[in-house]
Amino acid sequence: MRLITDLQPEQVEEVLRSWDEPAYRARQLLHGVYQRLAASLDEMTGLPQGLRARLSAEFALSGLTLETRRDSSDGLTAKYLFRLCDGNSIESVLMRYPSRGGSGARTTACISTQVGCAIGCPFCATGASGFVRNLSTGEIVGQALALARDVEGPASPRAASRLTNVVFMGMGEPLANYDATLGAVRLLTHRQGFGMGARRLTVSTAGMAPQIIRLANNAPQVNLSISLHAANDRLRDRLVPLNRRYPLARLIEACREHQAKTGRRPTLEYVLLERANDGREDAEALARLLAGMDAHVNLIRAYPVAESPYAPSSRERALAFQRLLRRLRVKNTMRVERGGDIEAGCGQLRAGALKRSGDLRRGCAPQG
Repeated sequence: MRLITDLQPEQVEEVLRSWDEPAYRARQLLHGVYQRLAASLDEMTGLPQGLRARLSAEFALSGLTLETRRDSSDGLTAKYLFRLCDGNSIESVLMRYPSRGGSGARTTACISTQVGCAIGCPFCATGASGFVRNLSTGEIVGQALALARDVEGPASPRAASRLTNVVFMGMGEPLANYDATLGAVRLLTHRQGFGMGARRLTVSTAGMAPQIIRLANNAPQVNLSISLHAANDRLRDRLVPLNRRYPLARLIEACREHQAKTGRRPTLEYVLLERANDGREDAEALARLLAGMDAHVNLIRAYPVAESPYAPSSRERALAFQRLLRRLRVKNTMRVERGGDIEAGCGQLRAGALKRSGDLRRGCAPQG
């Protein structure tokens, strides 16, 4: 059964037109899905009962069933484990950032694009679980809708306005699932879809250079984030095995081209690993790599992963690394640590659930 969220608004209009429904019915349906955040077709009482029945027979409204939700002790982070209709599971994270320093409050959804991940970074719990399959556009968008619904409550007018940002930084490599990821970007930004500004979306990649250029051409206002983690090829080959295919010189060239085409400054994510990539020589190599480039480095103390040979940098080493980067005139911030008490690191909740249950692959009935 197809998901309504796998269709772009124009495709929804085409389907209902083929059913001899008036044009405004498509607008009503889209409004119910993306603005009122209806959890089921039955909630869309503005649609005739016959149309709802036909839609339910041919489409599911959601491909996700909530398996687990965990809330951090400070109430600012929530981690979700969703079960898909084939029994596989994925994770999403909701992060609240209170207003401070003149900046407004933000609520960000971190969503997945694949079940598992094929990149195989040794410090990441998702990579340890291996790759299963790509998500569809509807499964990607469905995570943002589910989290927005959780923030606002069901069937609340203009509910989507309270979810301020979406980042494609959950399980998987978004640009390895390029078409579905771009479809999700279009639905989230479409005026008849979720209606979010493109600059409130961020797509992350481990370094798929050709797709970075495609993204610049197809979604120039969307923010780009690079999972860098090392400033020399020898180390990055180990930490981010995709580097063997797209080494640093090619990756940085793609980033520069993306910036030239879009005018958008990339963010470079740098997970700090104890005595692996957090020394003076690493900071100096990073400064040389980014020389002359308008980029921002986001420093992240790694989450501990039991299967990983790498440990998170100590707070002292992390802060020393940050201070050195500043002396070297590399723009950077240290990400606020979130959700350590709820397995908020990418893939951790799913990995724990798989370990406890043996498998989360169970059948599910379509929701609708």
